[in-house]
Amino acid sequence: MNFKMKENGFETTFEYGTLQISGNEDYGFRPYQLLVSSVAVCSGGVLRKVLERMRLPFDDIQVSADVKRDEKEANKVTHIHLHFTIAGKELTNEKVEKALVVTRKNCSMVQSVKDSIEITESFEIKS
Repeated sequence: MNFKMKENGFETTFEYGTLQISGNEDYGFRPYQLLVSSVAVCSGGVLRKVLERMRLPFDDIQVSADVKRDEKEANKVTHIHLHFTIAGKELTNEKVEKALVVTRKNCSMVQSVKDSIEITESFEIKS
């Protein structure tokens, strides 16, 4: 990836479009938003694959992320709590808990930040 400096941030171009990145959200995605999005979407995508491999039918997965930052240390991200809302009729708490254990181990973004950012998860099942 190559990032080109612009007046109010940086940009990079991919096959599907241009990504604007800036410390000021008036001009693009803020870096911490991209970091949190990477963790949340990676986890959601891996969970989807795990549920499919477990042959557990589901209709939808939504992920919300609650972020804590430390203003005293460059406003760094210290904690991300992911809450998964999974719609499916044959899902049980036990099965989803097992799926999340596998998800955590196989999400490259969670594994990349696990020693510097605390990642926690919760879930709810909607039938």
